[in-house]
Amino acid sequence: MGNQYTAHQPDNRGFIDYSREEHATWQILIERQLPCLAGRACAEYQAGLDLLDLPRDRIPQLDEINAVLTPCTGWSVVAVPALISFDRFFALLANRQFPVATFIRRRDELDYLQEPDIFHEIFGHCAMLTNPAFADFTHTYGQLGLGASKEERVFLARLYWFTVEFGLLDTPAGLRIYGGGILSSIGETAYALSETPRRTPFELQDVLRTPYRIDIMQPLYYVLPSLDSLYSLTRDEILAQLAQARQLGLFSPLYPPKPMQAAS
Repeated sequence: MGNQYTAHQPDNRGFIDYSREEHATWQILIERQLPCLAGRACAEYQAGLDLLDLPRDRIPQLDEINAVLTPCTGWSVVAVPALISFDRFFALLANRQFPVATFIRRRDELDYLQEPDIFHEIFGHCAMLTNPAFADFTHTYGQLGLGASKEERVFLARLYWFTVEFGLLDTPAGLRIYGGGILSSIGETAYALSETPRRTPFELQDVLRTPYRIDIMQPLYYVLPSLDSLYSLTRDEILAQLAQARQLGLFSPLYPPKPMQAAS
């Protein structure tokens, strides 16, 4: 299935003109998600969200986000189409630029969208990019991916998936969420901390060997002891563990195979 959405192009001042309907969708998403995060999102995310002070009644402009991000950690957000290549993705992260797809989901897809939209990117990820440890890890990850082979990038994608997108944090107050894929999803926010999924301590090599599906609730989450432990992962360590993971191969999936789609 091809992408159904077209990203808005900024004008020569960088301004993006969204429709009233699109602004209203943002308001629905943010106002129903914020109450769900209390006692579930990590303190670092909540602190970043306070700094961003996102508008409720309209989609924020990217320069509003940059006015907060850049002084905090040197990061900025840039407008991209719905899907970009691995090359472009890693190049942006290596330059401390976070790609934001400048479209928002339709009302009939409020709960789940396969393509990352502006709500997922800004609400899910940008608050964490105000945190120096998290921001530095994401920068290191981009640099690593930029120089990686095609095969290595497939393993690196799992590291991103189980941290930046779907990571959990062990805190004195209990389990908390820092992954943007969870924080921007009303269903997964409750599910991730429920009794249903498996949760296990973060081990880099295990993460690199764990297959995942993007279109289901995650059957397994990896739990970090602290965000600093993410930052302390060096490029050499990640590459060494990646080489071992390639030799050992993947774990058996914890989910059923994706159903075959009938030919149209």
